[in-house]
Amino acid sequence: MAGPTTAERGERQQESSGPPPVRRLGRLRVRTIIILAVLVLLLGAGASWALYGSQWLRVRHVSVSGTLVLTPAEVRRAAAVPVGVPMVSVDTDAIEARLRRKLPRIDTVDVVRSWPHGIGLKVIERTPVLLVRKGGDFVEVDDEGVRFATVPQAPKGVPALELSASRKGPGAASFRRFGTGRLVRAAVRVAGDLPASVARATRAVQVRSYDAISLQLADGRTVAWGSDEDGRAKARALTALMKAVPGARHFDVSVPTAPASSGS
Repeated sequence: MAGPTTAERGERQQESSGPPPVRRLGRLRVRTIIILAVLVLLLGAGASWALYGSQWLRVRHVSVSGTLVLTPAEVRRAAAVPVGVPMVSVDTDAIEARLRRKLPRIDTVDVVRSWPHGIGLKVIERTPVLLVRKGGDFVEVDDEGVRFATVPQAPKGVPALELSASRKGPGAASFRRFGTGRLVRAAVRVAGDLPASVARATRAVQVRSYDAISLQLADGRTVAWGSDEDGRAKARALTALMKAVPGARHFDVSVPTAPASSGS
């Protein structure tokens, strides 16, 4: 039997020379993984340096929006945003908590990063629905019953609380049962339920007992509101009654399903 020819032996030598294809592919994969890992490390190091070490992404200015009574300068001072620090290191939750603690007039605040150099403070202030006298000043109370500011002059369009319930007389039982705090909260709830047009015209919310709350309007008209329950229904009834009988001087919506008016 004839042996392999010279050409066949050459082909076999070529086939046997060098690593097998599978081994070469394995080495190529390893080199690719190493290169990718190095690139990822370099990118991560570069990103960390840009965020924390460079001067590119640092706080340079603080903007304030949404203020009405407060001034932007007051909000910036209370926020105490550290200028010059890396943007990414700013603790927005701490700034929000600080603003609410130092400025109770603020209802909500949103602290946002405005890349590459700004911090934005978006403020919503509390709106007073009732004023409580405190000596010669007035305490502003919002619709949640939060007493958030004391001012020397009464803001226009905000009714004052007149609490005439006492430990003696017709309101004594109501006073003993609910106490001053509950009666004030009832008045706040009534003030918060008033239609906008009526709220602007209301001079005072009078509380004689829990179920005897009334309104004194600036033009001398009066409204018997009753308790603080069914506020929305009473507001609708009062709006309709005022339109139907515009010349009336007294309105009674203590029972919203049977409102009444009198006087002219």
